[in-house]
Amino acid sequence: MSPAKSSAWIDVSPLISVETPVWPGDQPLRVRWLARLAAGDPLNLSAITLSPHLGAHVDAPRHFRAGGADVVGLGLTPFLGPARLVDVSTARDEDGAIPRSALGDFAGERRLLLRTRRTAAESARPLSAEATAELARSDLLLLGIDGLSLDWPEDAELENHRRLADAGVAVLVGLELGAAPIGKIELVALPLPIAGLEASPVRAVVRPWPEEPVSRP
Repeated sequence: MSPAKSSAWIDVSPLISVETPVWPGDQPLRVRWLARLAAGDPLNLSAITLSPHLGAHVDAPRHFRAGGADVVGLGLTPFLGPARLVDVSTARDEDGAIPRSALGDFAGERRLLLRTRRTAAESARPLSAEATAELARSDLLLLGIDGLSLDWPEDAELENHRRLADAGVAVLVGLELGAAPIGKIELVALPLPIAGLEASPVRAVVRPWPEEPVSRP
C-alpha cells in the first residue's frame, strides 16, 4: 500500500436523501425550495426538515434523560482522534446481541467502532448487557456502530445508551463501515453545534492510522 493511499480518508457516512429510511416515528428528510433558477429566480435556495437522528448521527444524553447534556455539551474530543475498528459481524449470543467476547481487548482504547454488517431487515444489532457494562468500565470516550441503535427497537428505556452515558461514553450510530479498515484508524465525526438538541447528524470519515498496518475487509 502506497503512503498516498494509506492516508486517504474514507467516508463512512451513508448518503442522505428523501428515500433514506428512518426509525419508526422519526421525521424523514423533506426538501422545500424557496427559490429556483429554473423558475426565474436569481438563485437556488432550499429549506430542509429532518430528524437529527437521520443517517450517521450522535445521540446525546438529552435523547433519553431529562436535563441530560445536549450535543453541544458533549464537546469535540470524543469525535476526533485515534480509534479502533472491530468486526463483530459473525458474533451473536443466544439473544442475537453482540457478546462481550466479540469486542476483543480494548484496554486503553478511547474510541471503539463496531462493524456488525447488519442486514437490511435489521435496524439494530444491539450490545449485550455484559458487553455494555464492561465498555462502561473502560477508558472509552466514544462507541460507534453501523446499526441505528445500541438497543433493541422494543427497548424504550434505551438501557445500553443510559449505561454508556452514565460512564461518559458518547454514542455514534448509523455508520457505513463496510469499506473501513480493521484495526487502528483515525476518526473525525463532528456533531453540529445546535444548542438544545438531543442528537446531531455527522459527516464521519476515517483513515488508517499511519504507524500501524491494517487489514482490508
